Amino acid sequence: MPAPLKSIATSDTLPADADCVIIGAGIVGVSAAYWLARAGQRVVLLEKGRVGAEQSSRNWGWCRQQNRDARELPLSTKSLTLWEDMAADIGDDMGFSRCGLLYLSNDDKEIDTWAAWGRFARGVGIDTRMLTATEAAERGAATGQAWKGGVWSPSDGIADPARAAPVIAQGVLKHGGFVVQGCAARGIEREAGAVSGVITERGVIRTRQVVLAGGAWAASFLHQLGISFPQAAIRSSILSVGPGAQGLPAALHTAGASVTRRGDGGYTLAISGFGKVDPTPGMIYGARHFVPMFAKRWRMLSPGGLQAWRAGFETRSRWAMDRPTPMEAVRVLDPKPARATLDLTLQSARALLPALREVDVQAEWAGYIDSTPDGVPVIDGNIGVPGLLLAAGFSGHGFGIGPGAGHLVADILLGRPPIAEIAQYRLARFDKAQWGKVSEF
Repeated sequence: MPAPLKSIATSDTLPADADCVIIGAGIVGVSAAYWLARAGQRVVLLEKGRVGAEQSSRNWGWCRQQNRDARELPLSTKSLTLWEDMAADIGDDMGFSRCGLLYLSNDDKEIDTWAAWGRFARGVGIDTRMLTATEAAERGAATGQAWKGGVWSPSDGIADPARAAPVIAQGVLKHGGFVVQGCAARGIEREAGAVSGVITERGVIRTRQVVLAGGAWAASFLHQLGISFPQAAIRSSILSVGPGAQGLPAALHTAGASVTRRGDGGYTLAISGFGKVDPTPGMIYGARHFVPMFAKRWRMLSPGGLQAWRAGFETRSRWAMDRPTPMEAVRVLDPKPARATLDLTLQSARALLPALREVDVQAEWAGYIDSTPDGVPVIDGNIGVPGLLLAAGFSGHGFGIGPGAGHLVADILLGRPPIAEIAQYRLARFDKAQWGKVSEF
């Protein structure tokens, strides 16, 4: 079975014009559409497949400040409040709760790294608490193991990847926006160099403002406009087990396995950082940008196969606007998970938490994490085409900060004071090979 996902009904009507068209209905796209619609903008949210069907429903569901890169931390803190705000306004459950996140370790170096992050984070008001061996054993009692130490972040939490993006899309509809599923955006129309419309498979929507929140598809879409966006896709394999395991933490991370409670009472199981690097034309073209990241994370990454190449989401070919594009050939990226990774994940999770031996595997899936060279997203309205804003490259961190990223997009477009600094999210930082700081987490 693929990753579970809530279905929502949307109109097939394509509006003739809009204040803003958002391409891509993952967590960032739906959040941007929501905040713009809530501000009174006439918004059209386009999705080539189903709302939330790619990485936004295939992740762990963590909404964390703990161990965030400093460049993302302010957006993460804001997002925790926005998750609550959105749920209250929409009136539907996104599975969000500040259940706290638990990290356990027997590795002194890892514990020291967490402690160093904690000293920085407490200095900016984050509630993060180092655990002694005794405290770690108490909080990690479900493991039945001794631990050298850990971290407890009580104000962090989780949301349900199966529900979050679809429920936020319902919020877009509530505030008068349009959501159109099964409709691919093929390209941008321009007048005097600036955006004048979006070309879709069903016709043109006139607009002066476009947000590209296309996830793994963003680089190839921008390539059609002559804009370079270095992007690599990492295939991550995950599984879930059904309800029935008792006494487990809501969210637990260890080096061997990580587990997260799902909305149905089951658990998502994963190994942090494990992934397959499936080569694509885009990755090869931009390989020089990713040398620092791959050098840093090579122990967790391994060569993949040709799935991504065949899917065409990082093609460097030009496509015609009057014929079907790769986005219509593959409506939803649904890669095959790595069998060996799934087997190791299940074995490691059951060794970590014996209660998981009593429940069966519910679903197995993979997803493509769209990564930038430094592991930090791009949120930028100055990328070379007036009226086009890019919000992509969230590098596996996008779900938790999606509400804040969407709010920041709306702030930029509406000329409001931004909820977080935007300089670190500029596309121009990749004008040369990226030899800067790679995100630690």
